[in-house]
Amino acid sequence: MKYFVMPDETLQLDATARKSLRGDFAQLSDGYTHYELRGPEVGELAVLVPGLTIPLFYWDGVAPKLHARGIRTLAFSAYGRGYSDRAQGRYDEAMFVRQLRELLSFLSIDTPVNLVGTSMGALGAMAYLLDRPDTVRTLTLIGPAGLSTDTALQQRALKANPIASFAARRFGRKILLGHLGRNVSDPALVEPLTTMISDCYRFEGSMYSFFSTLQNYPISGREDLYRQTGSLGIPTLLAWGTDDQVTPISGFDRARDLIRPTHTEIIEDCGHMAPYERPADTAELIASFITTRCDHIDS
Repeated sequence: MKYFVMPDETLQLDATARKSLRGDFAQLSDGYTHYELRGPEVGELAVLVPGLTIPLFYWDGVAPKLHARGIRTLAFSAYGRGYSDRAQGRYDEAMFVRQLRELLSFLSIDTPVNLVGTSMGALGAMAYLLDRPDTVRTLTLIGPAGLSTDTALQQRALKANPIASFAARRFGRKILLGHLGRNVSDPALVEPLTTMISDCYRFEGSMYSFFSTLQNYPISGREDLYRQTGSLGIPTLLAWGTDDQVTPISGFDRARDLIRPTHTEIIEDCGHMAPYERPADTAELIASFITTRCDHIDS
């Protein structure tokens, strides 16, 4: 799909824009990555792996609560999301694994980390784990993508460049906003979530990045990725919201059988975006798991 800019993408992510934005920026091989490394200087590091649409401030409710539990956090925006660059390349799994690998190297993080991923970010976390298993202490997956067949037909249609380009230009914002509306079960959270994400889509190349990901990143049929992850024996937490409409909890049993997690948790009355919808509960799950498992590993 050829790179394009939508009429309402009126802002540019350049050096001037970056100076006015929160957080820090790392210049990596595919462009600048927006990140925040926060919390205690020592202790376990939780790397918060982003999903299909979310910027790093998606984790704002969770990160301070992890810091209070002695856990440092690294949050970042994937290319094309938040304030990370809109690369004019192929948004596939290799790009996102490369981004995480290069970011950790840029920050000189050379001790094993605790990966936390939701939705597509869970796929990215598993893919990174398979690429660098020696660098990961624990894995937390919340409402992971990859097992639902709902998106398979849509992705097959988008494999054709003319169809993808037409859909992006004509229906892109409608598809994006429709997706966001299904992410949380609390209606009061839909508007602030939509504002948080759609504000970042004012930057040039945002809709291209979104559709290039839909076109090139396999978010269904990932049983083999789950199976390989399970074979590594990494301490894993699998958590799922009961009201998830994006990656339905009907996939929970299948995910559990493939990954063979150390611990499982069902989050009652919660939609797809547990870190956003239930930050205190989510942070407690993550902190308790990381603390318990890492203490066990070190003993």
